Amino acid sequence: MSALISIEKKEKENCMEAMGEAGDLLVNYLAQLDIDYVFGVPGGAIEPLYNTLARSARRKGPRAIEARHETGAAFMAEGYTRETGKLGVCCATTGPGVTNLMIGVASAYQNNVPMLVITVQTPINTFGKGAIQDSSCMGINTVGMFQHITRYSSLVSHAGQLEQKLIRAITTAFQSPRGPVHLSIPLDILRSPLAYSPPAYNLKRLLIPAVLVDSVRIRELATHISKARALVLLVGERCGEAITDIMEFALLKGATVITTPHGKGLVNPYHPSYKGVFGFAGHITAEEVLQDTHVDLVLAIGTNLDELGTNDWDAGALLNDKLIHIDSIEANFARSPMARLHVNGNIAAVFNKLLEEYGHNNKIQENIPGTPPVETERRNGNFVPHLVTHGGLDKYPTHSPRHLPMRHFVFADEDKYRDDVTPIKPQRLMYDLARLFPPYTRFLADSGNSFLWAIHYLHPFDRRISGRRTPVGGMFRLNMGLAPMGWAIGAAVGTALGCPGLPVVGITGDGSFLMSGQEITVAIMEKLPVVYVILNDAALGTVKHGQCLGKAEKVGFELPEVDFAMMARAMGANAHIIKSPQDMANLDIAALCKNPGPTVLDVRIDRQEVPPLGMRMRSFGVEKSRA
Repeated sequence: MSALISIEKKEKENCMEAMGEAGDLLVNYLAQLDIDYVFGVPGGAIEPLYNTLARSARRKGPRAIEARHETGAAFMAEGYTRETGKLGVCCATTGPGVTNLMIGVASAYQNNVPMLVITVQTPINTFGKGAIQDSSCMGINTVGMFQHITRYSSLVSHAGQLEQKLIRAITTAFQSPRGPVHLSIPLDILRSPLAYSPPAYNLKRLLIPAVLVDSVRIRELATHISKARALVLLVGERCGEAITDIMEFALLKGATVITTPHGKGLVNPYHPSYKGVFGFAGHITAEEVLQDTHVDLVLAIGTNLDELGTNDWDAGALLNDKLIHIDSIEANFARSPMARLHVNGNIAAVFNKLLEEYGHNNKIQENIPGTPPVETERRNGNFVPHLVTHGGLDKYPTHSPRHLPMRHFVFADEDKYRDDVTPIKPQRLMYDLARLFPPYTRFLADSGNSFLWAIHYLHPFDRRISGRRTPVGGMFRLNMGLAPMGWAIGAAVGTALGCPGLPVVGITGDGSFLMSGQEITVAIMEKLPVVYVILNDAALGTVKHGQCLGKAEKVGFELPEVDFAMMARAMGANAHIIKSPQDMANLDIAALCKNPGPTVLDVRIDRQEVPPLGMRMRSFGVEKSRA
């Protein structure tokens, strides 16, 4: 009898897979785009989608990653997209599940990160009747809420709409300006049976970007460049796909290179032309470059010229008539009315045309002194790095440099950068992270003191002078648009899933970890060797130091003394307490990077060290400091 029931159950499952539901169509399109994961938190109304993902996982297709909070799920999806360039997908059940997603979705919106957000509703016939967790237009109207933080937000009101609206949403996510898109699907629609048929559209073909440039503007740009005596390139966050050509152009023209804080990870910090970060927590050498009277042309590339990337809209240094603004988002030109020229178009195409204008070689040498020589060879429009001495880069090197190459910019506190004192200085911690972890480590820095210290002092070893970078953010990533606390904790999980085998380091504060630290249990379950570095100073550090510098009341910044190593071990993670540079030196970094699960470094930093603000902090009345 039990055997007969088992056979009937199997036949029913096979029948369901043959028929499918609305969710199967959705997941089939995700598989078409080679998307590996859907990040979310399950719940009653979204159960049909999780059933679909379970069937997909058995076929080795897209599978579910269960976050601990929906905001963490959205951060994971953003981290996955920044690493792979693929569409990040997150989902949530109706009511509070949807509203919990909003911080993470708003973060992606501010950072122009493509993301597909799937939420659900109670059945259509319950709208407005007081159903539990009603988030329809007659309840709390989550579709309306998402319209303010997405590029597209729509309700799927019947099963026949799903395919058309899904295609509209995904193609919109990758249009300029890129960003998250949202579909809300009622439970009864999600359960609708659909006869199995392959997707009607080939999304990969639909998503081929238009490589459009204005030839007239390119010629005008080339004329300005030819007349310039001293040229500076300011590299922003949207230069990832173009950085190869941008850096080759810099070499050809002898240009000085600086970056915005968000663009920092795209440029090798030991490049001889690189003079550091301009803007929030930036370097005085970058500001001096822009103030140099010999500089008569500045190309601001792929940046929205926001407060943090312009050093509080500094007209004297950047926002003046020396500026030419090059970007793929036309709306950003409203922030540079003083520019002598605006060039709108695909940034990679713009610099490809400039290289054609000035001529370029098919091979350029790009090794850093004291490291194995590396070439980049142009193949199908991209540069492919390989070790000259080994005839090919078959796998990523795992050794750490121990001694970093020469920098061509200066820090606010050069002495403290290598200080051996206890408690460990945050400056020294950043130095150790850069030199102890292997090349190609992905570093993510959280909001607050974490990204202040990391922007200024963390410059990971990277052999490449030119060469390709990851699609959105390079080796160093932060979130300074919305700047939510805890972003790096979830984003590091998505990053690690997108780059299996490569080291990922999430730098966060004790305040952020108390807010979102539970997401490390996702890394535990997925066996991801993420290393979390907690700057433990028993305070909301940015608030504390901002109040002090602004002569404000000292209130609300204190945190309890927490043993985060013990907390991490209780959750099942590996953990170490770090009090001194010697404690860092004693770590087996190679083992941590291969550990089948995360490691937490509870770093008891010197609490008196003031982070390099590098700009005015309006909320605390702090005048601009020269970092």
